[in-house]
Amino acid sequence: MTEGTNGRRRFSDKWGKHELDVLAVLSSAFPQWLTSRQIAQRVKAYADSYGELADQAAKAAFAKQFQRDRAKLAAMGIAIESRQPEYSSKSEGQDFASYRLQLGDEPRVRLRFEQDDLPVLAAANYLARSVSISQSSEHQEHHTSRTSPRVPQMPVPGLGLDSIAPGLGTQPIPDALVKVIDSRRFAATVDDNGEHINVAYTDSDDLAMFVLGHPGSSIVSPQEAADAFSRRLHAATRLQSIDGAGDEELPVQLSDIDSGKDPCEVNRKDGRKSSASFQTGSEVDRRLRLMLFLSAHLGEEFSMNELAERFIGRVRDDDDLKRFVNTIHKDINTLTTVSDDGEMAGSQFFDIDWNLLETEGIVSATNSLGLERLAGVSPQYLSLLTASVSYLAHSPLLPDSSRQQAQSLYLRLRQHVEPGVTPWLSLTGYELEPMSFTIVKRAIDTQSMLDMEYTDGAGRTHRKIVSPAKIFVDEGVYYVAAWTDLYHVIDMNAIADDLKEIITKQSEQLTHMKGEHRQWQVLRLARIEHAQLIEIPQPLEIPDVPISRLREWSFDNGTAAAIITDRKHLSFVKSLPGATVEDFGSGEKVHLTVSSDSWFVAFCISHARHITAVAPETLRTMIVARAERELSLGEPTSANGK
Repeated sequence: MTEGTNGRRRFSDKWGKHELDVLAVLSSAFPQWLTSRQIAQRVKAYADSYGELADQAAKAAFAKQFQRDRAKLAAMGIAIESRQPEYSSKSEGQDFASYRLQLGDEPRVRLRFEQDDLPVLAAANYLARSVSISQSSEHQEHHTSRTSPRVPQMPVPGLGLDSIAPGLGTQPIPDALVKVIDSRRFAATVDDNGEHINVAYTDSDDLAMFVLGHPGSSIVSPQEAADAFSRRLHAATRLQSIDGAGDEELPVQLSDIDSGKDPCEVNRKDGRKSSASFQTGSEVDRRLRLMLFLSAHLGEEFSMNELAERFIGRVRDDDDLKRFVNTIHKDINTLTTVSDDGEMAGSQFFDIDWNLLETEGIVSATNSLGLERLAGVSPQYLSLLTASVSYLAHSPLLPDSSRQQAQSLYLRLRQHVEPGVTPWLSLTGYELEPMSFTIVKRAIDTQSMLDMEYTDGAGRTHRKIVSPAKIFVDEGVYYVAAWTDLYHVIDMNAIADDLKEIITKQSEQLTHMKGEHRQWQVLRLARIEHAQLIEIPQPLEIPDVPISRLREWSFDNGTAAAIITDRKHLSFVKSLPGATVEDFGSGEKVHLTVSSDSWFVAFCISHARHITAVAPETLRTMIVARAERELSLGEPTSANGK
């Protein structure tokens, strides 16, 4: 037993492979349960450090080290479940809890991926893993009892995916994508017009913006997120008008607005969601991936050069190749080393045809410990991975070439997923191509008009007839630039009477507007519903205007607005571009130009806990109306959908 200078026992891991030994010991014993004492005796690094667990200090030191190693394996997708033995009393249960490798009852799915798939697959795995970890953390925090076995509630893919997609761990993930994903530390299930979407979000304000930006959606779970959204709606119904208020400080009903704890506020400082990526090059990680890969391909032959490139990376020259091959050779030696005491197999996960390796440089493994059952991914995780690939194919987070590759991979993956069980997902601020995307794109390609229903910021739906010209993405949101002055460019005698009335009314409304681009309107695709094409005999003569000009025009012709906050230096105020801020009592008065009424409505509701008043009155009325409408829609059912 090793002791430090302070008398505390120091963990001794001479060979740096105790996680592998833990895995080998539990795998060779499966399906039996092993007690803490049995594990401490059979894993050599533990036995050297903690002996027979003869005293409380040894028991405590072993328990801490074993739980650290167990957490490392769990983070890689290899779960160890626990139970209290029937014969143990409560006092000794912690010392002699029993453990077993969690192999699962459902079969793993094994697919073959092309080398071109790996960059997109790595990005999708990063996204899916992030969402699964967020949901697992939410689930365990609110629903796991102290006596429950501490095993993951959501499928974590870890090394199982690497075992069927070797080289995945060496793929770089774009820094911009990592930043976007990692900033969304929570997950909720949102019902979007009957379809459930797993939404990764930054905080409750962020989630509220997402829900309000998707008319007809509601939060299904967790309950805390639904309650936080409800508090914002109630606060928004009490927003006051600041028109003519002068410099008088407005009353703030903090007891009502801030009632109830916001789960995002409570957890913002704890950093509970660590990085979801396991794209590491650590020796233990690489050896575990190599072990699972060879276990899943028993009897197959792989050259050392191939394994070196798959598990370490592309080589630049012969020196790189030689060094990488030597590293893989060392890994194989480690994976086939019998424990020093010779009592059991230790970390010998399989047998190797050494003659074939030494003479031809080819690796062929046999007689696995059964760990091939960990290779591949569960059907549940494959479904989430498929949703991640689909999201990347239909969101502006990847370049067009990668999106095309993602779409190709999605079409292949969905063949292995049971229809109707894919848990679609989204990231706040980077929406999927809305359902209307296809028909709007078709109208542009065929130069047709579009008859549609459009929902405004207050939640009211209007019928519009437009000629869509361009689709563009602004800050992760899809928009279409549409020509609305159809009265002067089409043959009115060639269209139906009901269409004539709408087109004429639209043209009359434009006469009250100013600006060279008043005939154009920028619409958010997610707010377009029930659209249908109107074919016309000949193309319309519509001027071509750059998107940048339309954006400038929208801003120049925007609405001057203002909000009053209940405190100073709020982060969401600092993020408003072009806003001017002045002190106003205990809070601040913020002046800004609003180019989108619907955005301003969603913004004020999302941050209504800290906004006390709004101007102008027309926008305040829209905010209150939208909040009351959302509350009335949410009253008949609970957040759980019952």
